[in-house]
Amino acid sequence: MSVKINKNTSPRVRVIQKIYGSLMNPDEEIIYPKSQYKKFIKDVVQGTIERKELIEEILIKHMKEDIDLKRTDKILKIIIFAAIFELLFKHNNPIKVIISEYLKASEFFLEKAQTRYLNAILDKISIKIRKIEQ
Repeated sequence: MSVKINKNTSPRVRVIQKIYGSLMNPDEEIIYPKSQYKKFIKDVVQGTIERKELIEEILIKHMKEDIDLKRTDKILKIIIFAAIFELLFKHNNPIKVIISEYLKASEFFLEKAQTRYLNAILDKISIKIRKIEQ
């Protein structure tokens, strides 16, 4: 039985929505409504956007055989980038939690096959990014 998360309370769903909104309307200010996750959401959204090039470099370096960023679906790319940002900069969040939360959030945006692909990509990149911790 899968646990359904309310997309209005999942911070990762909000992160994905905010980054997508920012890509679609780059001149528009990102508004962060009051919530218990406001600081976390803002940190991940701004961090992902600010470090887009670094995240892309890491993906190309470690995953060039597994992913073609030019042909990857925009939403899938946003989810991968946000997850990699967390893996790189949110060390207090365990790898399993980060991956699990993005997989749950991805159910709102992706088909099952894409979610399985996302799982494989995140598993593989997390080992390369955080191998020091393991």
